Amino acid sequence: MAGVQDNAEGDLTSLVLQALDKQDNILSSEAFPSQKSTDVKSALDRLASRSMVTYQTIDKEEAVLEPEGEDIVANGSHEARVFEALKQALEGLTIKELEEAVGDKNTVKIGQMRAFKSKWIAKGKEGRFVASTDSVQDETKQQLQGVQLTRTHGDPKILADLKKRKLVKIHKVTSFKISKGPKFALEIVKEETDLTGDMLASGAWKTAAFKPYNFKALGADQHAGALHPLNKVRTEFRQIFFEMGFEEMPTDKFVETGFWNFDALFVPQQHPARDLQDTFYISDPKLADKPRAESEDDKADYEKYWNNVQEVHQDGKYGSIGYRYPWSADETLKLVLRTHTTSISTHMLYKLAQTKGPDGRPPPARYFSIDRVFRNETVDATHLAEFHQVEGVIADYDLTLGGLMEFMTIFFNKMGITDLRFKPAYNPYTEPSLEIFSFHKGLNKLVEIGNSGMFRPEMLESMGLPKDMRVYGWGLSLERPTMIRTKCSNIRELLGHKVDLGFIQRSEAVRLSK
Repeated sequence: MAGVQDNAEGDLTSLVLQALDKQDNILSSEAFPSQKSTDVKSALDRLASRSMVTYQTIDKEEAVLEPEGEDIVANGSHEARVFEALKQALEGLTIKELEEAVGDKNTVKIGQMRAFKSKWIAKGKEGRFVASTDSVQDETKQQLQGVQLTRTHGDPKILADLKKRKLVKIHKVTSFKISKGPKFALEIVKEETDLTGDMLASGAWKTAAFKPYNFKALGADQHAGALHPLNKVRTEFRQIFFEMGFEEMPTDKFVETGFWNFDALFVPQQHPARDLQDTFYISDPKLADKPRAESEDDKADYEKYWNNVQEVHQDGKYGSIGYRYPWSADETLKLVLRTHTTSISTHMLYKLAQTKGPDGRPPPARYFSIDRVFRNETVDATHLAEFHQVEGVIADYDLTLGGLMEFMTIFFNKMGITDLRFKPAYNPYTEPSLEIFSFHKGLNKLVEIGNSGMFRPEMLESMGLPKDMRVYGWGLSLERPTMIRTKCSNIRELLGHKVDLGFIQRSEAVRLSK
């Protein structure tokens, strides 16, 4: 079949060259009316690649008669045929007699309505139909004859009406205006595609014609895999953290106790975040063991930390009056799907408090994590019940709130997210606290992309960290910055069962705007 097609294309290229030899400019629709436009284009592309011809594509719409339209041209319109049948019957006809006279029920049904509308027929005595005029002009037939002849109609309204009546259809016709190229000839010179050793040995390459390489040709689709936009942005986040001297925290604990997820963060046990409407609780087992030390030497420190957390909540400590409620050990040992990765940060800060530097104090540290968290949220365009949280912690001496704002600006600028806005907020474990916003062009509004603050003394000093050590903490979802970057307006199209694989394949491999 391929050989037959190549021969057909070769014959067509010869016909094109012969036609151009007789006339400088030709139209394919006139010169080759029986040829398919795709075959003509294939032949022209072959000649154009050798600069033998040039051509322009001409697209236009033409009106073509439907089978019913062709029947009207041959036999007259429905209304005209009904009129002629009634004109022949002097006393008129009943519907049944009219159907027998015309020979088609559908023609009678359509024709009698249009004939009534044009006042060609009327109702006579005894339910009979009679002709109400001597002669009529079959405009529908004339209009269709004009369309058949010219492939269009001068009045767009009439053409639209014929199309609505399904008497004509519009289809696209492609033709080509063909001209001679700079290397026009009646024969196609064979072009070599490869430079061979024999050509070099014999010197034939000096006179051989080589086919030019088409750098604009589209390659075959490789159906290659693609990284999810979230993975790409996650990789960028990690690289930024590493560049800024951060250490990645272990995040393999999806299930946490209420102690690390809430109590150690100075979140009261009556806080709304601990309700069933906001947090996923584990049903079996319901309770965990108390936090255990990794060695006997640390057992006393863990016990002291547990007691400090209880005292801070129940009675107050370290300059705080606490929440002053009866603190429940069972409540703090409930198992939950972690609601934030700050529970991991608490682990790391506690370990930092047990570490001593050269000066006998805990050394400065920078930690980060990127992993999944779970919240009992109502799913909408900007919220999911499970998502990825980016968490960062900086522990150092004599830190200030202005330094946190400056760091956030530098951090997000590295991601290409600018024009940040900060808003005072409340968090149980940070004071002062700031919400971070950025403008989302897709949603055309400011979108919250993160939360930040300085950890409270009640939380830090309970661990054993010195009073003059301050800790920046901030968290943001991985999805929100990715939405801004990819101009995605619905988070459900980015993560979950509604993700379009085509969107993943089309997303940029790397960000070249940095």
